Amino acid sequence: MEITLSVLKADIGSIGGHIQPSRALADKVLEVVQHKGRKHLLDSRVSWTGDDIAILMTHQQGPGAAVIHEMAWEAFLAGTEVAKLQGLYGAGQDLLSDAFSGNVRGMGPGVAEMRFQERDAEPFVLFAADKTDPGAFNLPLYRAFADPMNTPGLLLSPSLTEGFHFVIMDVAHTGRDRVIELQAPEDLHRIAALLRDPERYVVESIWSRHSGDQAVAASTSRLHNIAGKYTGKDDPVMLVRVQKDFPATGEILAPFSTGHFVAGGMRGSHNMPLMPVPLNAGTSYFDGPPIVTGAAFCVHDGKLTDPVDVFAHPFWDRIRDQVADKAVDMRRQGFFGAAMLPMDELEYTGITTTLDGLDDRFHVRPDGPEPLRQAF
Repeated sequence: MEITLSVLKADIGSIGGHIQPSRALADKVLEVVQHKGRKHLLDSRVSWTGDDIAILMTHQQGPGAAVIHEMAWEAFLAGTEVAKLQGLYGAGQDLLSDAFSGNVRGMGPGVAEMRFQERDAEPFVLFAADKTDPGAFNLPLYRAFADPMNTPGLLLSPSLTEGFHFVIMDVAHTGRDRVIELQAPEDLHRIAALLRDPERYVVESIWSRHSGDQAVAASTSRLHNIAGKYTGKDDPVMLVRVQKDFPATGEILAPFSTGHFVAGGMRGSHNMPLMPVPLNAGTSYFDGPPIVTGAAFCVHDGKLTDPVDVFAHPFWDRIRDQVADKAVDMRRQGFFGAAMLPMDELEYTGITTTLDGLDDRFHVRPDGPEPLRQAF
């Protein structure tokens, strides 16, 4: 059976600041999806990560289907109305357009979709991150699909040894999608040269070279490229099929034990470690730290199992302690140096107003001896 997996996410309102949505908001989104999806959906789930609501859907309309995107858009609008009635913070924050125009890409919500023929057993993991941007998935994907030090299947499984096809997007390009397609392992160093810059180059999709099937679909939206100003972090989502011709679930999860530094945290302007957390977790310290959840499913004839929380295992408690230590260590540095993002990522924030106001106060010293400074 050929099906499409679609996940669309948006920040449409949160309790207590940027923490997590209300139960009433989540229930309204689910209600709309279930009501309007009766004709078009095979199954659906609604969850949240931090202050972002994610709608996971199975259907046979294909990626980018207007009827599916419009239904999700209407669910987000309905949730926004609940957020306004409850006085939640940031109601409708990620909805950057007044009217639906056939597809939510470029309208604010993050989107990841893939179409495939179901295997006899079809396991996959939905990852959702908050307080960070799409480049947060670069390192885990590189390690899982290209590094045999992380993924022994690249050595032990003949189908994985053939490698993977990476599609990488230049998210700084604001016109039509600018992408490059590279092969692992032949282009390994070229892939690394791009993915080391996660604010510009991000993985859009990964494909098996053995079967030609798609393994990964990741959202790539940069909100400041859409809105022209800072409206919150991009908070990406990602679908990863696992097992058989793809890395095993454990090989996909292992890189998240690093707690690697990503862009995000407070006001989306800092470098902070990414913390794997249980499903439906909120944020806390310094509007973070940046978090990622993982929900493992199987799907058969388009019907989803209940999710398994991949980061709820006791192993990850110790990882969370280590990530918390890294976060506090970085915050001891305050605003200085690597603790904050470079200026090209801050240009959409209010710091530009401060710097513009200082520009006229600079002066060029004349040649000759420094004049005596007058008392202020």
